[in-house]
Amino acid sequence: MSLSLVPTPIGNLEDITLRALRVLREADVIACEDTRTSGILLRHYGITDRKLISFHVHNENDKLESLLERLREGKKIAVISDAGTPGISDPGWILLKRAIDEGLDADVLPGPTAVVPAVLMSGLNPQPFMFIGFPPEKHNERIKLFDSLRDLKCTLCFYISPHKAEKDIADMIDIFGNRRAALIRELTKMFQESIRDSLSGILSRVIEGVKGELVLVVEGYTEEEHNDSWKTEANRMIEEGASVKDIVSEIERQYNVSRNEIKKYILK
Repeated sequence: MSLSLVPTPIGNLEDITLRALRVLREADVIACEDTRTSGILLRHYGITDRKLISFHVHNENDKLESLLERLREGKKIAVISDAGTPGISDPGWILLKRAIDEGLDADVLPGPTAVVPAVLMSGLNPQPFMFIGFPPEKHNERIKLFDSLRDLKCTLCFYISPHKAEKDIADMIDIFGNRRAALIRELTKMFQESIRDSLSGILSRVIEGVKGELVLVVEGYTEEEHNDSWKTEANRMIEEGASVKDIVSEIERQYNVSRNEIKKYILK
């Protein structure tokens, strides 16, 4: 194939296929998200004589035409990201789409990705699941996204940035309620860790500080979320004179109901 998207290890350098190594050795050009990061992998496998081109989210559109021109000339181009499969939350999709639209030879190799191992290691139902990627940075857009996902019964899989994890998970609790979840950290690396808990339990861990590559897997909507038993408990606490804050905190702890839904019911 003239264009090949080649998955690379997400941590452990042994997680690369023989086919991927062959394609990289045969490529005329290797387009790398970061040539320094990719250089470590390529040197490890003795691939030191290929032309490397920087190809990342900030210059993807600028490099697009020159890479397409090489493909039209019959050159072999391999695209790799810093880790995992290019095109999924990484550069590569735009080039692949243009190549397909022009009828140029293009292929995507199977290989490492954090999504499938994380979903399986979460202990939550893997079928069906939906991969979302990184939540939006803007609060309003993030809430809008979570609200659109709230009633989906499939398991949800997110990429999470360590410095945004607290806000992302807090917003999920507001919209989803205190669902079961798992934070899978540093997959395939030395300090790999799986934190299986409720969203509020994971949030308490994140507040203490978290580092590394994070995948958050969240349970989908269940019928239990609309079980009215929590309303009975809320009514009891209202009659006892408990504050709105205390009622929300207690109901959220006991039941899989969002803060917004609890507040709306109490105030109504």
